Amino acid sequence: MIELKKDAKYIKGVGPNRIKQLNKLGIYTLEDVITYYPRGYENRGVKKNITELSDGEEALIEASCVSKMSEIKTRKNLSIYKLVVRDETATCTLTWFNSPFLKNRFVIGERYKFFGKVKRKINQIEIMTPIFDEKNSNKNTGRIIPIYPSINNLSQNILRKIIENALLEVNELPETIPEYIIKKYKLMPRKEAIKQIHFPESFDQYNKARYRLVFEELLTMQLALLTFKSNYDRNREGIQFDKEVSMSEIIDKLPFTLTKAQTRVLQEIEQDMESNKMMNRLLQGDVGSGKTAVAMVSAYKAAKSGYQVAVMVPTAILAKQHYENFKKILNQFNIECDLLVSETPKKQKSEILEKLKNGQTDVIVGTHALLQENVEFNKLGLVVTDEQHRFGVRQRGKIVAKGKNINVLVMSATPIPRTLALILYGDLDISIIDELPPNRQKIDTFAVTPSKEERVNNFIKTQIDEGRQCYIVCPLVEESEEINAKSVLKMAEKYKNETFKEYRVEYIHGKLNKKDKDIIMENFKNGKIDILISTTVIEVGVDVPNATIMVIENAERFGLATLHQLRGRVGRGKYKSYCILKYKGNSQNTRERMKIMVETNDGFKISEKDLELRGSGEFFGTKQHGIPEFKIANLFQDIEILKSIQSLAIQIINEDENLQKKENEILKNNITSKFKERIEI
Repeated sequence: MIELKKDAKYIKGVGPNRIKQLNKLGIYTLEDVITYYPRGYENRGVKKNITELSDGEEALIEASCVSKMSEIKTRKNLSIYKLVVRDETATCTLTWFNSPFLKNRFVIGERYKFFGKVKRKINQIEIMTPIFDEKNSNKNTGRIIPIYPSINNLSQNILRKIIENALLEVNELPETIPEYIIKKYKLMPRKEAIKQIHFPESFDQYNKARYRLVFEELLTMQLALLTFKSNYDRNREGIQFDKEVSMSEIIDKLPFTLTKAQTRVLQEIEQDMESNKMMNRLLQGDVGSGKTAVAMVSAYKAAKSGYQVAVMVPTAILAKQHYENFKKILNQFNIECDLLVSETPKKQKSEILEKLKNGQTDVIVGTHALLQENVEFNKLGLVVTDEQHRFGVRQRGKIVAKGKNINVLVMSATPIPRTLALILYGDLDISIIDELPPNRQKIDTFAVTPSKEERVNNFIKTQIDEGRQCYIVCPLVEESEEINAKSVLKMAEKYKNETFKEYRVEYIHGKLNKKDKDIIMENFKNGKIDILISTTVIEVGVDVPNATIMVIENAERFGLATLHQLRGRVGRGKYKSYCILKYKGNSQNTRERMKIMVETNDGFKISEKDLELRGSGEFFGTKQHGIPEFKIANLFQDIEILKSIQSLAIQIINEDENLQKKENEILKNNITSKFKERIEI
C-alpha cells in the first residue's frame, strides 16, 4: 500500500528547493500533491487547419517550419522573435517576445504542434507566444491540459510534471465511499477520478471525475455535521431558564423599537432557552441589522434567571463598545456588567476575576482574554460570540467548557443564503435577521477608475469641511515588489504631506500593537482624526457615527463580503454616507463585482454573488469552523449535488446514528481524519 503521508520532497522532480515552493501552496505530502486539483483546463486537443483559424481564439495547429527564426530588436530590453510555418492550407507567423533560447530551436522542414492565441487581419495570420511540441509528443499540446493555481517560479509545466510523477507512485488508493453508495450513484472509483481530474481523456471523463470527488467531499461534510448535531442534541440536557422572566420587560425599556425580524429571532431564542435542550444557535444578520440588541435581550433573560453571561468579541475596542451599550441598558435592571480585555490593569483584573468567581458579575464582555485558565465563573449559562468567523472552533469550545450545559449563541455579520447556511452550519440551529432598522440609511456606492482620483479627493475635502470624517482602506501595509497595490504607509506619507496636508491624517494596521491601535480608533471616534488610512483591520470595528465616507483602494483585490463589511463602517449616524470603490483592471469578473456593490446594499445578495465568483473555500474561511476547506466542491455551482447528498446523509444517520455498521466504517474513518479538530472538542 502506498504511503499517502510520505513527504512530498521525495517525489521525483521535487527535492529540497522545490518543496519550499510547494509548501507555500499548502502541499506537504504525496496525498496533498494528488489532491491539488486544477483551477481550469485548456483544450489543446482539437487540431485546426491554418485557414480555419479565427481572430482571438486559442487554437492548435500542426505545421512545418519554412524559415529560420528572425530576431527584431525594437527598443532597449525588447526583442521579438518570428517564425513562419506552413500546413496543407496556408502559412502563418509565430511570434515570441524576449525568448533568445528559441533562436535555434526549430529545424526548417520539420513538423511541430503549436498552441496559442490567434491574431487575424484580412489575410495575415499570427499566433502569439505559442506553446509547442515535437510532432509525436503530447507534453504541452494535443490533449486537455490542466491549469493549476500557482506562484512565482513554479511554472505550470513543473507542477504538471510533479503531479504526473506523484500519480505514477499511486498503485492503489483506498476508497472513501462504501461500495453500496458507489453502485447506487454510479460513481467513478476514487483512483480513476483523481487521475481523470488531473489529466482527463475527454470532458465527459472530467465531468464524471469531478462529480465523484465533489460527491465525496460534500457527503463527508454533511455526515460530520449531522453526527455533531445528533451527539449534541442527544448527550446534552440544557439549562431551562426561568419562564417567569419575560424578555418583553427589557424590550419595552429599549431606546428604540425592535424590527419584526429581531422580534421573531428573539422568540426562537426564548423558546430554546426555556426548553430542556442546549441552545446551539447561529444568528445571522447583515451589518447594522441589530444583532447586538438581540444578544442584550438574551443576556437579560439568562441573568434574571440566575445565570452568568459571557460575550466574546474579536477586538478590545469592539468589546469596550459592547460593554458600554450593555451597561447602559442592563444596569437599569440591577444586572452587573464588567469588561475584561488583555490590557485591563492587573489590580482591576484581579477584582473582576474575583467578582466573576463569586457570582457578583452577571455579564462579562471581553476578548480572547476570557479564554485564560484563571477566568472562572460561578454559574455560566449563556455564551455569545460576536463575529464568530474570527474565532476558531477550539476557542469557542474553550469558553463553553467553563460552564455546564451552556447555551450558545454565535453571531455572524457575513450573511449566507439560507439553503447554504443550513448545509454549512448543519450542527447549529439558524436564526436570520433579514431586515434593517428603519433609521439605517442606504449608503450610496460608486465604482471609479484611477482617472477620477482628483474628483474623489475634492469630494473628501468637501465632506471634511462640513465636519465629517473619512476612512481610506488599502490592501497592503507596506509597498510590495510582487503586488502592484496601494499600501497604508505609502498613502499615509503622501496624504499627510501632500494631498490632505491641511487635515488630521492618521493610519492604522494589524502590525501595530493593540494599545496603539485602540488609541488611534478612540481618537478617530472622538473626532480628533479627519482621515483614517487603514487595512481591513477596521472591518470589524467601532461605531463612528460622524464617519460618512469609505474609500477602498484597489477594490478589485477584496472579496465582495469584505467590501460589504467595510462599507458597513459608515452610515451609522444621521448624515448621508458614501462608499467609493477605486479599482483597476477591466476583466469581466472585476466589472461584475463592482456592479453588484453599486447596485445593492443587501448582504445576502452580495454573499450569493461572492460565492458564485470566488468558490466556497475562500468565501467561508471554512477552517475557522473546524471544517476542512473544500478542494473541489463549490457550494454555489454544486447546490443540486448538495441537496441530493443532504437527503442521503440524513438517511444514513437515521439508520446508523454513530456509523457503527461495517458497511459505513470507511465513512466514519474519513470523517475522523478530516474533522479531527472538531471531534476532539
